Amino acid sequence: MAIFYHEQEGLFHLQSKDMSYVIQLVHGYPAHAYWGKRLSEQGNLTGLLQHLERCSFIPNSVPGDNSISLDTLPQEYPQYGTGDFRTPAYQVELKDGTRVTELKYSTHRIIQGKPVLEGLPAVYAEDQDEVQTLELELSDEYLGLTVILSYSVFETFSAVARSVKFIHKGKEPFRLLKAISASVDFQDADFEWLCLHGSWARERHMERRPLGHGGTSAESRRGSSSHQMNPFVALLRPNADEDQGDVFGFSLVYSGNFEAKAEVDQFDTTRVTLGINAFDFSWLLTPGESFQTPEAVMVYSSEGLGGMSRTYHKLYRTRLCRGVHRDLERPILVNNWEATYFNFNADKIEAIAATATELGIELFVLDDGWFGKRDDDTSSLGDWNVDRNKLPRGLEDLANRVKSQGLQFGLWFEPEMISPESDLYRKHPDWCLHAPERRRTEARWQLILDMSRQDVRDYLFERLSEVLTSAPITYVKWDMNRNMTEIGSALAIPERQSETAHRYILGLYELLERLTKRFPEILFESCSGGGGRFDPGMLFYMPQTWTSDDTDAVERLKIQYGTSIVYPISTMGAHVSDVPNHQVGRITPLATRGEVAMSGNFGYELDLTVFTEEEKTMVRKQVSVYKDIRSLVQKGDFYRLRSPFDGKGNETAWMFVSEDRKEALVFYFQVLAVPNASMKRLALKGLNSQWIYQVEESESLYMGDRLMQAGLHLPQFHHDYASKMWKVKAVHQ
Repeated sequence: MAIFYHEQEGLFHLQSKDMSYVIQLVHGYPAHAYWGKRLSEQGNLTGLLQHLERCSFIPNSVPGDNSISLDTLPQEYPQYGTGDFRTPAYQVELKDGTRVTELKYSTHRIIQGKPVLEGLPAVYAEDQDEVQTLELELSDEYLGLTVILSYSVFETFSAVARSVKFIHKGKEPFRLLKAISASVDFQDADFEWLCLHGSWARERHMERRPLGHGGTSAESRRGSSSHQMNPFVALLRPNADEDQGDVFGFSLVYSGNFEAKAEVDQFDTTRVTLGINAFDFSWLLTPGESFQTPEAVMVYSSEGLGGMSRTYHKLYRTRLCRGVHRDLERPILVNNWEATYFNFNADKIEAIAATATELGIELFVLDDGWFGKRDDDTSSLGDWNVDRNKLPRGLEDLANRVKSQGLQFGLWFEPEMISPESDLYRKHPDWCLHAPERRRTEARWQLILDMSRQDVRDYLFERLSEVLTSAPITYVKWDMNRNMTEIGSALAIPERQSETAHRYILGLYELLERLTKRFPEILFESCSGGGGRFDPGMLFYMPQTWTSDDTDAVERLKIQYGTSIVYPISTMGAHVSDVPNHQVGRITPLATRGEVAMSGNFGYELDLTVFTEEEKTMVRKQVSVYKDIRSLVQKGDFYRLRSPFDGKGNETAWMFVSEDRKEALVFYFQVLAVPNASMKRLALKGLNSQWIYQVEESESLYMGDRLMQAGLHLPQFHHDYASKMWKVKAVHQ
């Protein structure tokens, strides 16, 4: 059992293998009592909360008991307007214009398993015995509002999945102004804040800083989870590092606007909130309607950031990603984008495919430019008809020519977009997001289709289905290359226009659900100008994401390191591209580019036909090596050894360890050569300290504790952009 209820104390104990989360009812308010290392269920869990009467500026919420104030009570889902002046979890505007509500406990349910979140992505259980769910039902009788707080606890993961459902049981419509997914009140402020920030081609860089009084936030207002901020934050104890110390992670399973906030108040307590961004959001609830928030997945680790990441990795890889490809090894691919851009024909594609076969590559992906009159990026998005000038015999002929080379065939789409210069736009100018009589802002000469509309989604489903059944396509790269402006829908009534951004995301999820069910054998990869929508919501439908448009090996060290804070390695697309690199102009060795890319879902993004024989030999070897290590990379436990965000960022190292600890793979990267460098060692992690291991290319045997405490000797490099890979294998256990 994972959830215990102590009726006399009104106390709920949510317990997993290494974590406890305790909620206690205080005069009907669900109060947050504890979150951290596992507590004994047989121990005394009462008295976790203390109450103290304060001054007159701290309102008294319970008549007759001045020690209880909502302004100081640590709460699970705080409200606005009744005495708590900190950040509320939700806010409602009534028909009379007031914004005061009072939610109090009415009942609860403990459910074996985890209910599905209708229309939204979420972590799931394959076996009902894996997880239990607590549903706390709160109500505001005056308003007729029922709110269900859901907490799902996996026995084997130190994680709590939270979401909230608002149900209107009253008589008058009201408007939700804010509805976040999770709120946690910590009883102190001795934390540091970690977020993943960036931009296009520079995604998910780590930033860690102390919390101060007032608010600290990370958010997106772009209509997508964004390159700029990822829907994830963590609070760390100041002494926490990669391997030890308490870390609390907050990850939102959502692909639209979000806000994560930490607020430190006058009494040095910390409130963390995570959910849909309240900016430019409201939702009209009429009697009988309900609103479901996205899911927030909170992870606790006493083993530092590394422990938190490995929990997220395994949970998201096995209980968020779905479909037949979840547990399959991902194919090594070559994508023609940086090889040809828009300038290709069937013969050129077949030539690249033929070389790919020669090198052992398994999948060819045809990128942008195969449809409409798409000779550059100024036209044709929405016109998903094959360009017969480039492919006169159509897509089926090309796919079969690629297939005859022994490769699978994949195809690029950007379904959510529409070019003003397109037949679709000329026929349906109202199908894009827009505000009446306002300028329609273009980005990359394109507008955004209104995915909140059923007719738009039906068109896309039918048109994409026709293309996907017209040829032997086994892979789809789903791109999305701009953010939202003029967010309005031609079909929405004025009172519901502010729902459009969220309805867009719900519509996108619905379309993805239909397509992935219609084509379960196709491997879908998400992309948004690289990693502009690398979030758990998209991983629910597509088990991998193109990590970044930046394929420079040096830049990728930070991007892939930062991405690994939350996301499994099996979700990261990583390719070798040409030099000078198309994004930064840097020239790095093919060997280094290969070893950086081999730390993800491996592939190439260049013209294979211009390789020299020497380069072909090296690529052939890279492909062979990756096939040998692929399962370990995609399914092994990931340990970060050296951070590119520390010091001058000259060194990065990470390693993969099999679940049984019998095999490991170590990567070390040095950006710039160091003259007359000191001798260094690299300490490994995750091995069995009492086992004997052999390091490939060495005849020496090492105890696990030697490798983890003393480490491997690092080589002296005499060139920039160097890398080294070691295979480690247990020989005596």
